[in-house]
Amino acid sequence: MTFSTTFAHDVIAQPAKAQLESFIDEHRTALRATLEGLSEEEVRRSLVPSATTLLGLVKHATYVEKVWFDHAVTGRSRAEIGIPEDSSESFRLTESDTVDSVSRAHHDACEASRRATESLALEDVLPGHRLGPLPLRWVFLHLLRELAQHCGHADILREQVLAARP
Repeated sequence: MTFSTTFAHDVIAQPAKAQLESFIDEHRTALRATLEGLSEEEVRRSLVPSATTLLGLVKHATYVEKVWFDHAVTGRSRAEIGIPEDSSESFRLTESDTVDSVSRAHHDACEASRRATESLALEDVLPGHRLGPLPLRWVFLHLLRELAQHCGHADILREQVLAARP
């Protein structure tokens, strides 16, 4: 994943919140992009002992958005939001999960996350997470760290999928 010089110059002059949002959005987009041009079979291919697949990574990222920007912001329970209690369940795919449906769900969750935080400052405390009250700055940094890890995982899985093509 690379960033253009234009991106760097555009972001560097922005306030801290806008900088964090830009980097988070760049990683959100990069993660979804790892699915592009691959078949439904390829994005579901299991290449590691865990339940991690390319499609599962994007589905999990949707869960992460909902945990941090619905559950933590609103205090609604995971059951109310319609997400699993255990994060490991968020990687599991159903027959109805497709590149299109999972990508759309992730995009929609990211849009909802942006709306949920647009009026908040980095110092504002989010009351609803299991860890207790956390400032938005911490949540943004945590999300950026998690997205960066998953982008790296996805890059490697995509490389393996492409290398296996005839």
